[in-house]
Amino acid sequence: MADPREARAGPRTVTLIRYDEIGLKGRNRRFFEGRLRENVARALDVPPGAVVRERGRLFVHPPEEGAEVDSRPLSRVFGIRSFSQAATIAPDLEAVTEAVLRLADAAAERATASFAMDCRRSTKAFPLTSLELNVRLGRAVQDRHPGLRVDLGRPDVTLHVEVREAAAYVYDSVTPGPGGLPVGSSGRALLLLSGGIDSPVAGWMAMKRGLDVDSVHFHTPPYTGPQARDKAVAIARELAAWGGRPSRIHLVPVTALQQAIARIVPERLWTLSLRRAMVRLAERIAREAGQGALVVGDSLGQVASQTLENMAAVDAAAGLPILRPLVGLDKAEIVDLARRIGTFELSVQPFADCCVLFAPRRPATRTRVEAAQAAERDLPLEDLLSAALAATETLELGTRRRTPAQPSRTTIRAPAPANGSTRTRAMRIPSSSSTVNR
Repeated sequence: MADPREARAGPRTVTLIRYDEIGLKGRNRRFFEGRLRENVARALDVPPGAVVRERGRLFVHPPEEGAEVDSRPLSRVFGIRSFSQAATIAPDLEAVTEAVLRLADAAAERATASFAMDCRRSTKAFPLTSLELNVRLGRAVQDRHPGLRVDLGRPDVTLHVEVREAAAYVYDSVTPGPGGLPVGSSGRALLLLSGGIDSPVAGWMAMKRGLDVDSVHFHTPPYTGPQARDKAVAIARELAAWGGRPSRIHLVPVTALQQAIARIVPERLWTLSLRRAMVRLAERIAREAGQGALVVGDSLGQVASQTLENMAAVDAAAGLPILRPLVGLDKAEIVDLARRIGTFELSVQPFADCCVLFAPRRPATRTRVEAAQAAERDLPLEDLLSAALAATETLELGTRRRTPAQPSRTTIRAPAPANGSTRTRAMRIPSSSSTVNR
């Protein structure tokens, strides 16, 4: 809670944070607010004690006298509806009027034509109601600047006042946040990150619902080059900037697995068998990390592997829930979201992933679970999965945008393609698995 003596000592700028969905959580509200406080402090790189909760708001105080907090990272912190840089003043009419007039003076200097007042009083100790305060301050502004007209529909500037018990807050701008729930408030999940457009958006939407998301990316050295791997890492880093929390990406080589599928499984089931193997690998990684679900970028009916029957066949291979946040979106909607969250330009870089290399000419679209299981009966799955996990590389990703990732452990690093090609078809993959150790 704000210190009244601090408010009376003179205006001080704080960051005022609003949230809405968290306010509906009843007895669990404190838990969600605590998660949001942690994420805000981490995103702004301030001590946790600098983020204070007070009756439906969070206030970020500068850690040192005269210091300023760069609030821009808050536009990427889930759980925040909006935020403002506000002057903290004494909760009395004279001090509030002076602060509002200072903002009006600055607006007039910018040749602003219209304004509106938005005043809220949350303490009855203040003598005026919210409506009365709107009228009183609006008249004061017009007396000072007769050229400023009132426009309650689309004003050029809105002067905001929030009067609370210990202090009042005055500001003239509101920056939207992403909304949703604080990352980490709904549990943890693992995103199957392909490097395409859809899966990063699925991860973003899962994070918006409060999931703390790590990523796993499957690659096929030497048939996918280091550019495809680096692209996946860059996308995962971009998602980490939205989370406000550190995250990881697991890089799993599946060359030998694909080779075995190409030898044993009928071609029309290649993609389905590969996806079933991927969710098996992802499940093992997720269980080891204590994650309770997998997240994929499926959109119902978008491609052959995303029919209802094929989704059911994939789900049958996993022992964890598989979440599909994009299931009801079309491609245009997904692309719009990808542009908004900053992953689209990374996703469209022309570096093929293992799924593109492994595309059958006529993929099965309505596969029964029993048929998928029968096709995989002769695969040495346990040996293949164990080998892929043993060769997995894990990178720790920070919370800041485009922070270089540093590997936390490295076993086998993916080699570059021998011939520089990244468009080799799966039919050309040798039957021997010697390329894994090349």
